[in-house]
Amino acid sequence: MFKRREFIKSLSVSSAMFWGLGGAVLAENLDVQNQTLLSRFSPIRVRGKVSSAGKGISGVAISDGRSVVQTDQNGDYTLLSSSDREFVFVSLPSGYQIQRQQNGSAQFFKRLNNNQNEQQISFELTKNIQSDENHHFLLLSDTQIQDAYEAEQMLSTSIPDVQQTIAKINDPNIFGIGCGDLVFDRLELFKEYNQGIAATGIPFFQVLGNHDMDFGVRSDAGTAQTFKGHFGPTYYSWNRGEVHHVVLDDVFYLGVGTKYIGYISEEQLAWLEQDLALVEKGKTVVVSLHIPSYTGAVERYPDRDTLGGTVSNREHLYRLLEGYNAHLLSGHTHFNDNMIMGHVYEHCHGTVCGAWWSGPICYDGTPSGYAIYEARGSELKWTYKGTGLSEEEQFRVYPKGYHSDFKDHVSVNCWNYDPAWELSWYENGIKVGSPEKIRALDPWSMELHTGPELPARRQWVEPQLNDHMFFFQPDQTENLVFEAKDRFGRVFSKKVQI
Repeated sequence: MFKRREFIKSLSVSSAMFWGLGGAVLAENLDVQNQTLLSRFSPIRVRGKVSSAGKGISGVAISDGRSVVQTDQNGDYTLLSSSDREFVFVSLPSGYQIQRQQNGSAQFFKRLNNNQNEQQISFELTKNIQSDENHHFLLLSDTQIQDAYEAEQMLSTSIPDVQQTIAKINDPNIFGIGCGDLVFDRLELFKEYNQGIAATGIPFFQVLGNHDMDFGVRSDAGTAQTFKGHFGPTYYSWNRGEVHHVVLDDVFYLGVGTKYIGYISEEQLAWLEQDLALVEKGKTVVVSLHIPSYTGAVERYPDRDTLGGTVSNREHLYRLLEGYNAHLLSGHTHFNDNMIMGHVYEHCHGTVCGAWWSGPICYDGTPSGYAIYEARGSELKWTYKGTGLSEEEQFRVYPKGYHSDFKDHVSVNCWNYDPAWELSWYENGIKVGSPEKIRALDPWSMELHTGPELPARRQWVEPQLNDHMFFFQPDQTENLVFEAKDRFGRVFSKKVQI
């Protein structure tokens, strides 16, 4: 039988701190504190096995969100947990299938029984039919459905597009990530969201967004109960091929109304530190979180409060990711931004719902859509797929005079641009030059979203500045071609109609 004395020992402070603060008085206070803790949290010892076809798998990480342990050579593990923990989850090793729940989301966890201080929790895995060294995943951010109309739009327009993409890729190791704001405060619509995800036929890992939370509770700790009932833990990890994936919960509720900030709790950072200690330096680590750690909007709108739009303690996350090829995948903002900050590349994605289901684009002009990622070994490639558009549609060209602020220029919105892209225009087959990048509004967004009456469904939506608008003045108006080469050498071109 697991003894409480062992649990008290695990909570004790160091002897140096103990005697430095005044022996007897502190000892008495600690005894009271320990008894209080024990009245709230009972120790639980979890034993189990991770196996496949009856054979144990060694070196697999198991966690309750606080501690991380590994299976031994026989696939066995022992985890010291407590009654304040809700789940035990496995960091799925590469080479094994991602199991699906009935709702379409990934099944990698089991619930703890908080009334039993000795428990057996085991995981049976199934080997992949085909190696997952090369694999794909889709990133869907902000489906954000709020009513029956929006749920129907998702189910009849967005999900069929995703299904077509999955069929085209034809990869048995493909999976998806739902990057938060799965619904828009109407948590009962998780039913329709799950219906759409299940219809894709691939497992999805889910991220908690600010619109997926139970508000009205007294602190952040109680905001994810509905979400957890559908999808399990709010932070966890898994492996595919040579890539280590992590999901974090960076939406911190302030306990008043619906107010929140972007913040990663110490509990998560301490867990991530243990999780990454088992990942070899130099590997690719992909972290999915709803609120971006940082975006260009901070500079585009310097007078705005950024506490709800970026992660305030992001530097501590960056430090944990030192030594890795790190990618952060986020949503939340309803615009597309690529930020490269030293060893961290942050992809802030345009959204499935665009400007909250008010039309075909986000308010920066990025098409409503999602991202496609391809991993070959430890190397990642990515592209943004507009809903209803070909993957070849990577920019939109506006004829000279269309942009009201640049009447003498042809304007281009190249939404997934980063500094490694090369943009050019050609006249009569001859390269003339590269366009100038200017922080500006997208002219179609100005047309669709400007004014108190537009857009009709979401009248509070307004066009937003972006950092992926380009401008040039051609000498000739015939045989004019615009070309974009992305960082992977893929070339996209389009004839410009003046």
